[in-house]
Amino acid sequence: MSPLTKDHLAELREELEGQLVRLMRSIEASEAALEPVELDQSRVGRLSRMHELQNQSLTRNLHEREEIRLTLVRNALSRMDEGTYGLCAACESEIPYERLLIFPEAVECGSCR
Repeated sequence: MSPLTKDHLAELREELEGQLVRLMRSIEASEAALEPVELDQSRVGRLSRMHELQNQSLTRNLHEREEIRLTLVRNALSRMDEGTYGLCAACESEIPYERLLIFPEAVECGSCR
């Protein structure tokens, strides 16, 4: 059973759901940016091609981090539904509300992290 009050849970759920929406929008946008880019070799210089490849690499890394964060947020919402949100996955102690305000998808308390 979660150690958090109903008000705390409602506030944290609202934050997690907001993050979920923002992450899904960002992932959608980054997927479009990951499409292969056709560069006109006769009109674009070598540095421009290198710049475009570097941008795609950065976008790919961002996309991967956002996918991981999306999974963490979804898992946190699932734990809320199950009633185990706010309990450390390692030691089963309470995760302080203050930690959850900063990192609402946290699965471990500060000691176990």
